[in-house]
Amino acid sequence: MARILVVGGSLGGLLAANILLRAGHEVQLVEKVAGSLDGRGAGIVTHEALFTGLRRAGVTVDETVGVAVASRRVLAADGSVTACLELPQILTSWSRLYRLLRAGFPDERVHGGLAVHRVEDADAGLRVHCAPPAPAPGDLRHPVVFEADAVVASDGIRSAVRQQLLPQVEPAYAGYVAWRGVCDEALLSRHTRETAFGHFAFGLPAGEQFIGYPVAGPANDCTPGHRRFNFVWYRAADDAALQRLMTDADGVHHALGIPPNKVSWREIAAMREAGRALLAPQFAEVLEKTAQPFLQPICDLASPRVAHGRIALMGDAAFVARPHVGMGVTKAAEDAMALADALAVHGDDIAAAWRAYEAARLGPGEAVVRRARRLGAYMQAQGRAASPRLPRRTAEGVLADTAIDLGGRPWSTWDDEPPDPPLRH
Repeated sequence: MARILVVGGSLGGLLAANILLRAGHEVQLVEKVAGSLDGRGAGIVTHEALFTGLRRAGVTVDETVGVAVASRRVLAADGSVTACLELPQILTSWSRLYRLLRAGFPDERVHGGLAVHRVEDADAGLRVHCAPPAPAPGDLRHPVVFEADAVVASDGIRSAVRQQLLPQVEPAYAGYVAWRGVCDEALLSRHTRETAFGHFAFGLPAGEQFIGYPVAGPANDCTPGHRRFNFVWYRAADDAALQRLMTDADGVHHALGIPPNKVSWREIAAMREAGRALLAPQFAEVLEKTAQPFLQPICDLASPRVAHGRIALMGDAAFVARPHVGMGVTKAAEDAMALADALAVHGDDIAAAWRAYEAARLGPGEAVVRRARRLGAYMQAQGRAASPRLPRRTAEGVLADTAIDLGGRPWSTWDDEPPDPPLRH
């Protein structure tokens, strides 16, 4: 069995680490953040492939994994329901999955507070050079070198491993951002709980899109009254607006992503004001009562290769699809399973195993990015008023296409529409 170093301790890295460890490999995990990552992230749409991956990682998948909803609905600006779709789904949260996966991986195999600086190919294997990401004054820890037969890079959209291997591959900003957050169910009015909370709910103001759905509450409590409402509000932002949004109240610009507690209070106030003007009162209430909204610039990323000798890229380190497909964690689970399956076939020949992994996952990664771009075409076009083919949409089309489980359809059929189609109308 192989000595494998997994780089990145978020959901993708934990899925890979747990699945590979249960397959009998000697697995270590490196994460640049010291301590637990619990409490990060927000809502996650589940798919059957994600449940399969969780089971292979040793997680018991039952009714406590998330919150069930039976239908989707669109709320107009006056709060009335204008479209409905019966579509049962399970909605979960980043925190819930993190706790389940972290509990299954031994503490002694996790090395926190270490950032990867470079991966070196040696005759006997790989040498991975790590150090504290930003040593504090007086921090006397020395750089650490791990030796491994194989490396799995699951270190996200700004992957240090990918940047070493494919420096030309960078995230491409799509021209819009997502305001995100979670609001405690107990804070919401009875009207909002009855008309919006129990559904996968949408708002479709001109040029924008709002979605919201219930997830587990504090301590991953799924009991009614103790849950939270997760929201994502897509809004156009040109380069100048993005520059402003990513600058905190002290004038510091955060080019690689602004921490939630650094988002300017002025921008939050403006966002809430816009919500009162544009969204259903139920959604405006959610925005008002969310303690700490945060920002996500929407980006695409597609790697031309995911296998590099004995190094494999997975999850967001390999492909980043816009959230409209709701596939981020599911895609990582499929990657993790494919890694284990390739090793089961090729044994000690790591390079051959990773080539087989690339053959299995390069196409699906490219396809999910293309599908996400199509679903996001309406939002992206808002900054291109002169476009002769401005996409159009209907409420029914958005309900039917957003974050759906494709039910095992081959990846090659995900984008079988004509090139660059207008959205349904």
